[in-house]
Amino acid sequence: MSEKEVLDILGQKVALGESATVYFNVAKLHTQNKIDVPVIIERSKKPGPTVLITAGIHGDEINGVEIVRQIIAKGINKPKRGTIICIPVINVFGFIHMDREFPDGRDLNRVFPGGKGGSLASRVAHKLITEIVPHADLIMDFHTGGADRFNSAQIRIKKGEIVLNELAEVFGAPFVYYSKNLNKSFRNTSYKMGIPMLLFEGGKSFNIDSRITNTGVNGAKRVLNHLEMLNTKFKVSKPKKSCVYISESKWLRAKYSGMFKASIAINAKVSKGDVIGHITDPYGSFNHFVKAPNDGYIFNINESPIIYQGDAIFHISTKLTE
Repeated sequence: MSEKEVLDILGQKVALGESATVYFNVAKLHTQNKIDVPVIIERSKKPGPTVLITAGIHGDEINGVEIVRQIIAKGINKPKRGTIICIPVINVFGFIHMDREFPDGRDLNRVFPGGKGGSLASRVAHKLITEIVPHADLIMDFHTGGADRFNSAQIRIKKGEIVLNELAEVFGAPFVYYSKNLNKSFRNTSYKMGIPMLLFEGGKSFNIDSRITNTGVNGAKRVLNHLEMLNTKFKVSKPKKSCVYISESKWLRAKYSGMFKASIAINAKVSKGDVIGHITDPYGSFNHFVKAPNDGYIFNINESPIIYQGDAIFHISTKLTE
């Protein structure tokens, strides 16, 4: 067999038409128990692109993990052509401890491309970048909002990328948010390697939301169908609404500490001056109306009932791209 017919990954060879679960291990727990990160590989007999589907870079982003779990459980990862590699939980250390970060306190998404002799997080990043990512032609990476900040389902890409713009439209999330690639992030490192990435954001930490999950799974199906990789037994539905492209946005921050409740729903289109939330005190003597500073879409809402002055409470678009 030629090199293209055999995938040599993490010391294991996987031929066309084969399935395999391989593992990468970079460290043990302090109890000396091994921690293996499963890498689930499905290859068609017919050659084609290789798509890498990942989640759980942050250990508390459960909804992203659930999306990849469903992709595997439903058999969506078994391609009509090409190869699909799934890693549902990259930061398995954080997932075990229900923590966003690694045991060394580092954010995995800020240490790429990592180093062989670096911190624990850095070593995981290095292994991912050197032994798995080079096999991919496209990456779909699933995330959620941090803490109690609930993100609307959205695809984040860098502006001006023609291929990613097309794939983001195919994915069909309610929003496409143009954002810069952050230094030392998984997305920026993949970009420098010439491997396009669709970064999905949706929901909030420690939460599984069926609307977000369905959007993520259906979006992945649409992209795979577009690449002629989706098995014909799966139906592909068109998005109910066209994507809204956000090129500029801003966070609204609380002017006061207190009890907080949003009065509009996520994805809502608002006009300048609309009341979109309330900040009150526990004693019934104070009620501050939070108003929209401009026309735009609300694509992130802080769902924490208690907030402090300066906390981010809404993310609103300020400029759209046609």
